[in-house]
Amino acid sequence: MTELDNFIEQNLDRFDNTLIDFLRIPSISAQPERKGDMRAACDFLMKYLSGIGLEPRICETPGHPIVYAEHLKAEGKPTALIYGHYDVQPVDPLDLWHSPPFEPVVKDGIIYARGAADDKGQMMPTSRRYSSRSLKKKQNTN
Repeated sequence: MTELDNFIEQNLDRFDNTLIDFLRIPSISAQPERKGDMRAACDFLMKYLSGIGLEPRICETPGHPIVYAEHLKAEGKPTALIYGHYDVQPVDPLDLWHSPPFEPVVKDGIIYARGAADDKGQMMPTSRRYSSRSLKKKQNTN
């Protein structure tokens, strides 16, 4: 097993639990009554991105806030841009769900919840690639 494999194995429950906590936030941007949830998701990302060694900031907009994070420490190296969104689509029709959409369920190693596939589920591991653990090593990208 490689060092990376060991790291993932040792931290998989923590990674899953972080994603599950994120998935519990009903950040439905199309519903004005969810404005507070959108802010909660934004705050969650700020803490998460800071915790993995990035430098996040909130960019206020007339709509919902944007979270921007960077790590520009590899001087002279190319910069990678990762895009993701923290809002999710409305959950209707609810009767088609096998479990409540914002109460994540794990079945056979797969996490089911609104946003697990689009886009919260992809955002977490992609950003983790640039975590403080990997940032300690010589970087070939920003």
